[in-house]
Amino acid sequence: MKTVPVPPATEKREFVTIDGKRLETLWIEPRNAGLPPIVMLHEGLGSIALWKEFPHRLAERTGCGVLVYSRYGHGNSDRLLEKRPVSFMHHEAQTVLPQLLEALGVDQPILFGHSDGGSIALIYAGTFPESPRALVLEAPHVFVEDLSVESIAAAKVNFQTTDFREKLARYHAHVDETFWGWNDIWLDPEFRSWNIEPYLDAIRCPVVCIQGEQDEYGTRAQVEAIRSRVPGTELVMLADCKHSPHRDQREKTLAALETFVSRVSGFE
Repeated sequence: MKTVPVPPATEKREFVTIDGKRLETLWIEPRNAGLPPIVMLHEGLGSIALWKEFPHRLAERTGCGVLVYSRYGHGNSDRLLEKRPVSFMHHEAQTVLPQLLEALGVDQPILFGHSDGGSIALIYAGTFPESPRALVLEAPHVFVEDLSVESIAAAKVNFQTTDFREKLARYHAHVDETFWGWNDIWLDPEFRSWNIEPYLDAIRCPVVCIQGEQDEYGTRAQVEAIRSRVPGTELVMLADCKHSPHRDQREKTLAALETFVSRVSGFE
């Protein structure tokens, strides 16, 4: 049988002002309008550009519409002008994300969060348990581990002494503010007490956690803490995979997501 290629999805890029900040957004149209939209929440140093082609592959494999945005201080969104507070992920989950979803008309989304983005998804789902259709969590954090702090301290040295800054600048208009906004707060002694486990008890939607066995920013204890408090949480552990399953094990990650999205959408 001849394979018929899937035509490229229509996409829309625009800036929207949310909570007084100008944010860049990317919307990839769904192949099937009856499927829930996927909203992608990037990592601590992420942006639309750093996801690279993955949002388009995700849209192709699932048929869902996909919304991606760069948080304040990231990508081509507004420059970060102040030190981030310990509660910066709470603010994103409880103020920015609800306003963004309302402004763009996104209802009952599947939230796909990577690292800090996964934590934001958990806070959102714990605060607004009736809103998300499901959660896909890549290497999420629910508390601070020594391993995380050690790796973030190592990233600081790399940023100062290697070509890491130049590589990161490909994905951020204001690379210094982006990097230090992330690095400074995670290394702040006050951040060591950061913990979002209390939000887990209110989560009611389906959850899948995808974690690399060699994740350098968090141990399996993070996803086990989620599974222990959110009934039915699925856990996908990937070998030969570090902190970014969608980059390190792209095909296995896409396959897991295709199965999960089909199930939570009622098509399995």
